[in-house]
Order: sequence, then structure tokens, then C-alpha cells
Amino acid sequence: MTLIHTRVEMARKGQNPTVLCKMPSGWAVFGDVQVLNGYCLLLPDPVVPSLNDLPPEARTRFLLDMSIIGDALLEVTSAARINYEILGNSDPALHAHIIPRYAAEPDEYRHNPVWFYPWDQMPRFDPKTHKPLMESIRVAIEKKLAG
Repeated sequence: MTLIHTRVEMARKGQNPTVLCKMPSGWAVFGDVQVLNGYCLLLPDPVVPSLNDLPPEARTRFLLDMSIIGDALLEVTSAARINYEILGNSDPALHAHIIPRYAAEPDEYRHNPVWFYPWDQMPRFDPKTHKPLMESIRVAIEKKLAG
């Protein structure tokens, strides 16, 4: 049982405060650490070990949903671009990081992967503080899913 399994189970029960919305392939959620404002993840439901464990149609849907979250972030934030990462080395369960990148980031971080930021010093997710941004992103995602 990984953290991804736990978070998906919490989302199913309505107990995961980071949930933005349910998507066809899983759950759009806010990152526990808002290293960059609007940092999100896509958690598959059901949880699988890796992208390669999904049948082709489900892979396509997961990657499409990931890009829809990115589209919503571009629409709602002042992000210059979106970085997408599927790692799974620490939590060996499929999950995608959707990371808005901003032109105003400090030079020492802007040109590197987000993992170079001092994560222990970055703002933690706060449901009250992040609620307006979460709502805006959720609305943008649902609009894009509706076509």
C-alpha cells in the first residue's frame, strides 16, 4: 500500500481535502507542498504500478486527463508553461505531477527541475488559503472535460 493508494481511497470516501475533482482516469489533486502555486497531481483510479500497466485506451485517457489539468493551470494561473512528470521511484504507483512554471521564478530554480527547490521551506497545502485557486482550476477542468 503506497501513499497513492491511501490518497485514492481517501478521495473515494470524500476524505481527501486536496481533491480538485474526479476525472475519467482518476483524481486531480493539489500537491501537499505548493512548491509552485497550483502544483497538482493526477492519481489514477484504480491505482496501478505504472503507466505501462494500463491498457492502451486507459493510457491515452490518463495522459489526456493530465494535459487537461495543464490546460486548466495555464488558463487560471499566470504560468508560462507546464512541466509534466511521471516518476514513481519513491511511491511505486502511477501518478503524474503537473507543475506550473512561472517566468518570475528565481533564476537559480527556473531553469532546473522543480525538485531543486527547498521543499521543506515551501508553503504547505492549506484548504482555506488555496480554496479560491482550487475552485478556479476545478471549474476550468470541468469545462474542458465537458468539451
